[in-house]
Amino acid sequence: MKNVILSAIVMVFVMVSGNAQSKKTETKFSTEQIVANYLALKNALAKDDTNGAAKAGKALHATFKSVNIKSIDPKSKAAYLDIADDAKEHAEHIGANGGNIEHQREHFALLSKDVNDLIKTFGAAKTLYQDSCPMYDGGKGAIWISETKEIKNPYYGSKMLTCGSMKKQL
Repeated sequence: MKNVILSAIVMVFVMVSGNAQSKKTETKFSTEQIVANYLALKNALAKDDTNGAAKAGKALHATFKSVNIKSIDPKSKAAYLDIADDAKEHAEHIGANGGNIEHQREHFALLSKDVNDLIKTFGAAKTLYQDSCPMYDGGKGAIWISETKEIKNPYYGSKMLTCGSMKKQL
């Protein structure tokens, strides 16, 4: 009986110690998964893959919703929340509109500004590029973020895949 009680006490101690340790090592906010989902979305649009874009939009929306706000530096929290609120809405629209690639691209243009702001504020785990399409939106133009220097235009896809230019490295 003493062994059972002693084992139970040791187990409780180990569990409490592990829990206290995990609180000490809280993860720090990273844009890595957001960027990965955004790039999957961008690549699907560049391939005119409306269903792939919808899937990536849903994944991006879920990633934004799963961010642990406590992991964000308090000084940057307001900026994150402002960007994320807009970005979640655009990702949700893209995810809900498989089959309507023009609507997805309209929201992608706005989402790209949000992701660009997020990277400017919080950085990125890898080298990224800000690209631009001067013709999109009736000549108003739009940016997107890419993982390669090669232009693959998500706004026009196969119609004008290489239209655009790299504006800067992020």
